[in-house]
Amino acid sequence: MTATTADVWLPFPAEEIDGLPDGPNYLFWNGGPDFPADPADCAYYVVPYMQGPEVAQRPLASMTSVQVVQTLSAGIDHVEPGLPLLPAGVRLCNAKGVHEASTAELTLALILASLRGIPGFVHGQDKEEWRSGFYPALADKSVLIVGYGSIGSAIEDRLAPFECARVARVARSARTTARGPVHTLDDLPALLPEADVVILSTPLNPSTQGLVGADFLAAMPDGALLVNVARGGVVDTKALLAELESGRLRAALDVTDPEPLPQGHPLWHAPNVLITPHVGGSTSAFEPRAKRLLAAQLTRFAAGEPVHNVVRTTG
Repeated sequence: MTATTADVWLPFPAEEIDGLPDGPNYLFWNGGPDFPADPADCAYYVVPYMQGPEVAQRPLASMTSVQVVQTLSAGIDHVEPGLPLLPAGVRLCNAKGVHEASTAELTLALILASLRGIPGFVHGQDKEEWRSGFYPALADKSVLIVGYGSIGSAIEDRLAPFECARVARVARSARTTARGPVHTLDDLPALLPEADVVILSTPLNPSTQGLVGADFLAAMPDGALLVNVARGGVVDTKALLAELESGRLRAALDVTDPEPLPQGHPLWHAPNVLITPHVGGSTSAFEPRAKRLLAAQLTRFAAGEPVHNVVRTTG
């Protein structure tokens, strides 16, 4: 089986994706109960988007010929547990370039809505109450971005016009960018006490699981805002609830742990929290960018060229 004759599983009908190369056998599967063909014949598997880890991993054990597993998300934590089921040498690619715009937009929306009291105004409108007064601005605030990859960088792009006092950046490795230095996680104890707004945009992995626990939160100054557009597991929910219920911190969360947040969970009604249902990437910007990524990746694959965005190789 060659790349040009291989089965390719897509979560969009092939005729809806402009620029796909001729040759591969394109099959549509978006997580339904029946596979479109024998998984053993699949060479390039595009994981259905936002269908959960059970769907993402379901065909992996049978994919004995797969060469590339492509997610349409920036994170890969929903696929990683199934990687040991795959043959050696399979490349796992993420969707770098697809979600930056949407996630950065939502991040700014969450910050501005939280600081300017928008949820309270909505409740006031429901009750015909005129809730005037002074509210915090983003201007003159110190912002800390924890997880300075392509999404973190896109968030800073959109922070630029808001006259923040400063933006600090944290990533796995220290480096220098055109906007300034990127610190490591080891520098968090020194950076957190100065941060009015802490944005989480880091992947979920062993080094970030539960990163935002009691000590992390205690280091944030009184009245600070925690914004999570990463993964719910980055935050210790119990520790966050304690800070919210004390009134010391505020939070805006697009992701939670557990997720979906079940009815009756205390986080729903904790004070000073704004919750959105994991919609950072779920906008009209997703589909055209995802399709452009797939066309480019599959063109390289069919030509025998290296695919981009490789984050893991099995074996």
